[in-house]
Amino acid sequence: MELVADILGGNNMMLLEKTKKLPPDVNIEAVFACNELDLKEVNVYGFDYDYTLACYKPSMDYLLYNLGRDTLVKKLKYPDSISKLDYRPGFAVRGLHYDIEKGLLLKIDSFLQIQLGSVYRGLSPVPNEEVLRLYRNKTIPIDYVESHGRHQPAFVKLKMIQLADLFSVPEMGLLCNVAEYFEKNHIEYHPEILFRDVKKSVQSSHSIMHNIVENNVTDYLEQNSTIQTYFEGLIKAGKKLFLVTNSPFRFVNIGMELLLGEEWINFFDVVIVQARKPRFFTDESRPFRVYDPVSKRQLWDHVTKLEKGKIYYEGTVKQLQDMTGWNGQQVLYFGDHPYSDLADVTLEHGWRTGAIITELTHEIETLNNSTFKFDCNWLQMLTQLIEDHQSATRPEDVTVLGEWMKERDELRQRTKCVFNEQFGSVFRTYHNPTYFSRRLFRFADIYTSNLTNLLKYSVNHTFYPRRVAVEQKDVPATLVVVKQKDVSATLVAVERKEVPATLVAVERKEVPA
Repeated sequence: MELVADILGGNNMMLLEKTKKLPPDVNIEAVFACNELDLKEVNVYGFDYDYTLACYKPSMDYLLYNLGRDTLVKKLKYPDSISKLDYRPGFAVRGLHYDIEKGLLLKIDSFLQIQLGSVYRGLSPVPNEEVLRLYRNKTIPIDYVESHGRHQPAFVKLKMIQLADLFSVPEMGLLCNVAEYFEKNHIEYHPEILFRDVKKSVQSSHSIMHNIVENNVTDYLEQNSTIQTYFEGLIKAGKKLFLVTNSPFRFVNIGMELLLGEEWINFFDVVIVQARKPRFFTDESRPFRVYDPVSKRQLWDHVTKLEKGKIYYEGTVKQLQDMTGWNGQQVLYFGDHPYSDLADVTLEHGWRTGAIITELTHEIETLNNSTFKFDCNWLQMLTQLIEDHQSATRPEDVTVLGEWMKERDELRQRTKCVFNEQFGSVFRTYHNPTYFSRRLFRFADIYTSNLTNLLKYSVNHTFYPRRVAVEQKDVPATLVVVKQKDVSATLVAVERKEVPATLVAVERKEVPA
């Protein structure tokens, strides 16, 4: 067979040999750069609280789910049988979109393309044919996806919503469970009404969740003694620290006492609670108020300066900057939400930003697995063979190509499912970065799995984004972007001498970091 003989030739045998050589492991505690960041220029460090300083145990997901479910049944009079629907951990991942009009949970990439095989109604996958019939195309119009955009007029109807933070994962789990219950029991429902009821039920349960966590903090919050070490190092280096969170003081206080001790407030130069982000970053006229932890109320005094040791309520970033002089690139702010925490401060105020993405731990552990590495190496080689021989016309060759295509599809599915059986990697689709990762890398200068990973770097360290030599020109990268033709991968470590061991995304097109 000519094609097989050609494959066994010199160049292709070299490809076969390369599949045996696996790339080095990625450091699970590394800090990755999307944009060059010189810490010597940073004088002020700001922090969100939830999932940035406070990292929660899986029990938090169960708690939010159960509270939301019980609210649906007891207050909104949903069927009693729904109270028996248990939380399914690992069903959804962050970054997915929920189509409010169609009642579908789906994964889309940075080019607004649907990843077929990752579209669900309730807990059931939607056949590809039905997906294409509903959307008429694999690519969704940007106005449909981004009807929730921050600059959209108020009259624009919300069509899709993204699971941009970790609190939304149990909420989406509840939504899918209830939708599945309705589908299986042939109960008619309006997807938008169900969405709004679930969202309202979960959000209205947050005050109950706060009380439960306050009374059982160690059941829900991960202890991390190294945060104190990190803060002490920043203060010793003369850096200013501030906290801006949407959570109420009592909830923050009990968690911070666990992490930093009873005198935790002394670590910060400014503490702001119930900030109402993202409005904190966009409003201009909402005044700061002093919160009195003794009387547990907000005072009426006019705030003209921000003092260390006091607790402030609401306010705006404009007033924060005016009262402190903390402006522009001297400020580095850490959060977990690409939009509420990072987008406005970097786009409108020029702050530097750091994203805390706890899912990186699971993603890198998976990427470092030797079986996964081999599968990805073989997938790349197989794709290269298909590309090189796609014009073959002999019947025997066409048969071999068909077998390769089938094996390639099986490999793509396998490398997807090791991250999450339903939706795959948070960062990758079959071909491209996800919508979530594209936005994250646009708004974050650096990102890591845990804030205290920065302990390994001095306060004078400069983070550099990696660049890789490609066929035509260098493409700046975050999870280093490599230009190849139709090389499918999830998160792939590519073995190149000029690229240090890091996360590498394989990309078909040029993608700005």
